[in-house]
Amino acid sequence: MKESFNLRNVEFKNRILVASGTFGYGDEVPDLVDIAKLGGIVTKSLSMKPRDGNPSPRITETSSGMLNSIGLANIGVHKFINEKLPTLKKSNSTIIANIAASSVEEYCSVLELLDGQEGVHGFEINVSCPNVKEGGLSFGTDVKLVSLITKELRKRTQKPLIIKLTPNVTHISDFARACETEGADAVSVINTVIGMSVNINTRKPKIATTTGGLSGPAIKPIALAKVYETCNAIKIPVIGIGGITSWEDAVEFFIVGASMVQIGTANFINPATGISVVEGVKQYCEKNGFDDVEQIIKSLQTDKTISIVDSWL
Repeated sequence: MKESFNLRNVEFKNRILVASGTFGYGDEVPDLVDIAKLGGIVTKSLSMKPRDGNPSPRITETSSGMLNSIGLANIGVHKFINEKLPTLKKSNSTIIANIAASSVEEYCSVLELLDGQEGVHGFEINVSCPNVKEGGLSFGTDVKLVSLITKELRKRTQKPLIIKLTPNVTHISDFARACETEGADAVSVINTVIGMSVNINTRKPKIATTTGGLSGPAIKPIALAKVYETCNAIKIPVIGIGGITSWEDAVEFFIVGASMVQIGTANFINPATGISVVEGVKQYCEKNGFDDVEQIIKSLQTDKTISIVDSWL
């Protein structure tokens, strides 16, 4: 059965990736997971200089999920290249470097440093970052800035370019179209949903930044709807993310149109979740007579076509 998937000039051995920020830099789990069995690893976000991130507490559990405000803490791109990449190159896995930045110029500079590195197969761009030049508002909520970032980065690499979109906008499809127009190879949908949790005894927020990003099973219905909306708006591949903890979840995302999926918060519970999802999807296809995962992509059965926007009215 065919499990592989090609994106631009890179072949992924299967369609299951691990999401940025949930699997470290990919070199911390060799005793727990055979990462060569995964379709690929998306690294923890990388910025030009090391970042300490937000003050603690910056993670708390919620009903069926997790709230985090890590603040893009990372070792910086130079240390990644010198200390992490040598190990990753020996992993026999496809490595997608996630990039985070506080300016368009920083996005470009980090990508240029990574683009020439053997072992970096592509890029996922986290646009849910604060734009320091515009008062700290997220790049990802401004369609013109998302368009500009995509355009500038496309000029600088021939490797797969994936833009990771925030769900905290009115119509995510508008942003996806902008990415497609400016040459992105795919979009990742979705990043975390804004959330909040309060300690009723202290009457204080449970994380230092008051609000943070909600992930985990709680956001799966939101993620599915956003993926469905996006897949019906663009022709480039959509990578589904959000609350996937089992192969059944992954198959749901494939059915609504995702070409690949990423496992995120579930990795904190079981780092081998991705491996079990790979096997489960394969068995599902074989049981149902599919000889290629592609046959279930965008196979949602509906009585009639209704605009996802109209369905909310």
